[in-house]
Amino acid sequence: MADPVAHESPTTAGEAHPVGGTNRPTPRSGRVDLPQRVRLVVLFGGQSAEHDVSRVTARNVLAALDPDRYDVHLIGIARNGRWLQLQGLPALDGVEAKALTVSGDHVDPIGHLRHTSDNVHGDALSTVVLPLLHGPNGEDGTVQGLLEMSGLPYVGSGVLGSAVAMDKAVAKELCGHAGIPQAGWVALHEREVGPETLASAVERLGLPIFVKPANLGSSVGISKATNADELAAAVAVALEHDEYIVLEEAVNGREIELGVLGNEEPRVSLPGEIVSGAEFYDYEDKYVTGSAELVIPAELPAEAIEEAQRLALVAYRALRGADLGRVDFFYESPGRGLLLNEMNTMPGFTPASMYPRLWEASGVPYTELIDELVRLAIERHAHRGNRRR
Repeated sequence: MADPVAHESPTTAGEAHPVGGTNRPTPRSGRVDLPQRVRLVVLFGGQSAEHDVSRVTARNVLAALDPDRYDVHLIGIARNGRWLQLQGLPALDGVEAKALTVSGDHVDPIGHLRHTSDNVHGDALSTVVLPLLHGPNGEDGTVQGLLEMSGLPYVGSGVLGSAVAMDKAVAKELCGHAGIPQAGWVALHEREVGPETLASAVERLGLPIFVKPANLGSSVGISKATNADELAAAVAVALEHDEYIVLEEAVNGREIELGVLGNEEPRVSLPGEIVSGAEFYDYEDKYVTGSAELVIPAELPAEAIEEAQRLALVAYRALRGADLGRVDFFYESPGRGLLLNEMNTMPGFTPASMYPRLWEASGVPYTELIDELVRLAIERHAHRGNRRR
């Protein structure tokens, strides 16, 4: 089985280089180390259909944080968009503590973050924002724009990277230009949807077809259609979530996922495979029944692993990934080999989620992974600040 890979210099874009041992970051000029103590502002909840997923993620991250290193401030974003600051840290034991509750005192987003960045606490701690938000108004560049205005370092892709990766149609266009193989797809705005355009999509893609909202994650709003009636119903479901939809060819292949970690020298994890317990890997399978099996590392030929790691880096760069990303593929064998599905800029982050488990298998434990993401955010912010002077 191949080792995780790292990109070693800007002159070898797309090439994968083995990293042995414990897969620690390679020291380089300009590296910023993680401070001994950090004020960490954790954002969770949000207005999207993935609100509850975010609450579960935040609970697990909070449980893993070292209290000696992190001064944690929790801000929950309610479904109506109100920002609520939790007073103190909640208890994390008991049946009711599987997810954090969005409650507390209402705060003004920009004013509160700027107040934090002004370091009014007088303790000279570095402040970092960890936006554990999924879906629209959280993972699509909107909150990232607000964080840019606050002047604070934050974990994850910036405004552009978040926006283009969130929009499946735009991401597919960019990755196609980057030369990454993909299954057939058609994007439609709601005004374009009609019998003729759907018939044309069927002629091009065949049946069955998967129908997805262009801007949503966690498999929310996704349906599989095997005939014209099911296709019309699937389109109606997707349009409940977004005005843009994507129709995709059904691929008879294995679902392979890889984690990317880093910026100037991003590393790629070992691959993992999802063996779905349902007809396809949907929201219920991910978060309710838990019937899917995650196989890490995936059993693939060495050349397929190397190619998956290379393509994951190409996708990460094409979509302006920063700090972290999970790149998902289908693998047809025999057939077309690796086909890009999508990249997620803020993947699920519970200890049972694929992204942290991929890095656990690649030599980076859960707590250490969180530390590295915070460090990367500080480093990226410092480097950008230097360029702007």
